[in-house]
Amino acid sequence: MAPDTPAPAPQGPPTTPDQALEIVRSRYAQPKLPDGMPAELQVHEFDIGYLVYAVYPPRTDAAGRPQPAPPGGAKIVVPKQTCKTVTVRCSG
Repeated sequence: MAPDTPAPAPQGPPTTPDQALEIVRSRYAQPKLPDGMPAELQVHEFDIGYLVYAVYPPRTDAAGRPQPAPPGGAKIVVPKQTCKTVTVRCSG
């Protein structure tokens, strides 16, 4: 396997956060930071699944004041019972 080839997704439902992350990586494009670098992906486990989302650094204006996050984006839910994924769109 080439070094830049993603690992194959697990065949069954995910039982760990790492397996949920691999399912998401195998099905979706890697989100990018404004400088073109890949964004970090976080996984939050909850009772019936895993929530996978990109983490972006806080934005500031020219004076260094914090700015709100831009609207949009998506989070992915991977249920523990299946390998199906659900995209949850965020509106702001």
